[in-house]
Order: sequence, then structure tokens, then C-alpha cells
Amino acid sequence: MPMVIGVAAGLVLAAIIVLVGLFKLMWRVAEPNEALVISGSKHRTEGLGEGMGFRIVTGRGTLVLPGVQAVRKLSLDLNETELSVDCVTQQGIPLKVRGVVIFKVGDDFVSIANAARRFLDQQRLMSDRVHNVFAGHLRSIVGGLTVEDMIRDREKLTGQTRAACGTEMEKLGLIVDSLQIHEIDDPTGYIKNLAMPHAAAVQRDARIAQAEANLRATEAEQAAFARMSEATRDSEILQAGYQAERDKAAASSRQAGPLADAAARQEVVVQETRVAELEAQRREQQLQADVRKPADAHAYEKRTLAEAERDARISAAEAKAKETELAAAAEATRVKTAAAAEAQATEARGLAAAKATRATGEAEASATQAKGLAQAESAKARGLAEAEAIKARAAALAENQEAVVAQQLAENWPQIVEAGASAFGNVEHMVLLNGAEGMSEMFAKALTMGGTGLGLARQLLASMNQNGDSPNGQAPAASSPLSKSIPITEEVRRGDT
Repeated sequence: MPMVIGVAAGLVLAAIIVLVGLFKLMWRVAEPNEALVISGSKHRTEGLGEGMGFRIVTGRGTLVLPGVQAVRKLSLDLNETELSVDCVTQQGIPLKVRGVVIFKVGDDFVSIANAARRFLDQQRLMSDRVHNVFAGHLRSIVGGLTVEDMIRDREKLTGQTRAACGTEMEKLGLIVDSLQIHEIDDPTGYIKNLAMPHAAAVQRDARIAQAEANLRATEAEQAAFARMSEATRDSEILQAGYQAERDKAAASSRQAGPLADAAARQEVVVQETRVAELEAQRREQQLQADVRKPADAHAYEKRTLAEAERDARISAAEAKAKETELAAAAEATRVKTAAAAEAQATEARGLAAAKATRATGEAEASATQAKGLAQAESAKARGLAEAEAIKARAAALAENQEAVVAQQLAENWPQIVEAGASAFGNVEHMVLLNGAEGMSEMFAKALTMGGTGLGLARQLLASMNQNGDSPNGQAPAASSPLSKSIPITEEVRRGDT
């Protein structure tokens, strides 16, 4: 009997051990930072559709049938991926953006299911996938921004990147806890050059502030030196004052006796002066009573009478001025009326004079025009007559040149003889040889010059006709035989002389 009890107890204990082992083998507990994905049977999970083929357990334990169901763990820990993306801004400037993305699988069953489908066996590649997603969107967003926008508003860049990646991260079952842009590398030096003006301004302000501080320090030092000098001066002045007081006290002690005598004499003089002043006051009061008061009464009487007389004269003058003003106003009205009438008369006389002047001017203009026309007609007739005379003279010259030349010479013979005799005009004394024979030779030469002039005139006319000059031309009319013969005669006379 005891053996049976022992066997039974052993069997019960073995069964309990087997049951505990089986339970421990079938019971799975999800840690706080992980999710259990149980596949191998159809389950309905809140938030997920039917027929998913797996069950999600978080934060609790569950039974799993070994061999029938498979249990795998999905980490819910934070993950981190470094961003190092080469981008080009809207201005075409290449930049390298460095940052970090901290993400994790979402806590809800939908996010865990999406992440399980994509990363359950590739959880170590999760950072690479997230890096690729953020790199693509970051390049796109930076391409629409300028360098200045990225520097001044990094929150805008971060917000746009998170918003652009939100949908894709949700599909992956991931949520972004943090996105930080650490630095922006500028290989071209654009940012450095962009900061140079501001750095120069800061350096300038720093230098100005340093200079102002130095100036204030110098002014403070100078003020301190001035106060030191002033304190030294005041000390010396006080010392000199104390010395003067000591000297004065010593001198006063030495002069105490003489000063006492002088003070006694001064008191006597003061008393005497006081007696004299009292006597003078008494005499002044006596004069006030005897002389000044009667004089003041008499003066007041005269002043009152003078003021009354002045007021009367002022009233009379004002009345006279009013009368004069009224008379002047009446005279001004009369003068103004007369002036208006005179102005109208003057205007009428001026209009009449203007009309008369205009009529006279028009008559004079007509007379001047008629006189001008008459003078023009006269000049025209005179020109036509001269032209006809020149034409007739040319015709006569063409028909009988010698007759015309002879006529011209005959008309101008006195001038020709005078021109021949002018050769002797400058001769003061003439000596004639052979007497009457010499005189005859001289007259013969003068007559020869005249004949020579006639022959030269004929030759000139003949040469002009041979050269084709028309008798009707202007050259013969401009040069008469007289004008031709006189120079020739003078030339012959100079040669003969």
C-alpha cells in the first residue's frame, strides 16, 4: 500500500513536471520593448482585417502551440540613422546636409503589422531603408530652397522633410520621434562668403566698441588725474589758508595794544558822528515842516491846473482832427469822382488819337509803296535804255570800228593830251637843246604818243573780234576806248621818256 501511494505520488509529480514543462514551452511573454508576431493560425485582432494569418501580442503572455504556430519577435526599440545627403539648392549651389533621424515601430497594431510584413527578418536593414526615404525627400526639398532659407529657418526644412516622409513612414509602420539637421557643409564656400559682410560688421562694431571703451577709459583716467590735481590744489590752498590764519593770529597778537588804542579813538569818533547825524536829522525835519510841505502844496496846485488845461486842449484838438478828417474824406470823394471822369475822357482821347495815327500810318505806307513801285519802274526803264545804248554801240563797233574809235578818241582827246603832258608834270627845269628844233621834237613826241594810242586801240579791238568776243558782250561795255588808250599812252610815254 505504501508502495502504491509512492508510485501514485511519483506519477502525479511527474505529470505536474510534464505539465509545467509543456506550459513553459507553450507560454510566451512579450517584453515591454517588443511585440510577438504569432503565425500559423487564423486570428482576429482589433484594428486588423480577417485572414491576416498572424497574431500580435504586446505587453502580455500568450499560449503558443509548438509545431503548429511560429513565434517571432519585432523590436519596438528606438533606432537611429545618420543622414549625409548631397543636395543642390534652388541657386544651383551644392551642399552636404548632415543630420540624424530617430525612429521606431509604431505602438499600434496597424503599424506593428506593417513593420512586421516589411522588416521582420530584415530589422538590421531598417536604418538603411529609412535613410534612403529621407535622403530622397531631403534632396527634393533642398532643391526648392535657397541657402539663406536653409540657414535662417532650419525648422522649416525639418518640418517639410518630416511632412514629406510621413506617409511613406506610415506605410512602413514606422514613426519618427526626432529629426535633427546637425550641419550644412558648403564645399564651394558660399556660406562663408555670405557670412563675411556680417563678420566684417561684427568686427567693425567690436573695434568701435573697443575704441569707445578705450576712449571712456582714457577720459576716466584723465578725470581721475584732474581730480587728483584738484585735490592737491585744494590741499595746498587749505594749507596756505591755515598758514595765513596762523600768520594773522600772530600779527593780531603783536598789534593788540595799538589796536586797543585805535578802537578807543574809533569809538569816540563814532559817538561824535552819531551826534552830528542827529543834529542833521533835526534840521532836515525843520526844513520839511517849514519849506517842503508848502512847496509841495503849491506844486500840486500848479500840476492840477496844468492837467486841466491839457485835457481841454486835447479835447479841442480831437474835435478839430475829427472835423479835418470829415473834410478830407469829402475832398477825397470829390477828387476820386473827378479822376474817374478825367480817366474816361483820357481813354476816349487816346482811342481817337490811336485811330488817327493808324489812318496816317496806312496812308504813309500806301504812299511809300507807290513811290517804291515808281522808282522800280524808273530803274527798269533806265536799265533797258542803257542796254539798248550798249547794244547799238556794239552794233556800230561791229560795222565800223575805226569810226567808233575815232569818235571816242575825239571825245576824250583833251584827257589823252593831258595824260601825255603829265609826263612833264614832275619836271621842274627842262633844258632844250637846239632851240626851236628841240621844241619841235618835243611836240612831235607828244603827238606821236597820241597816234600810237590810236593804233593800239585799233589793234585791241581787232584782237577782241578775232578771239570771238561778241560786240554785244559785257566786256566792251565795261571798258571804253578811253580807259584802254590812257594806260597804253602812259606806257609809251614812259618808254619814250
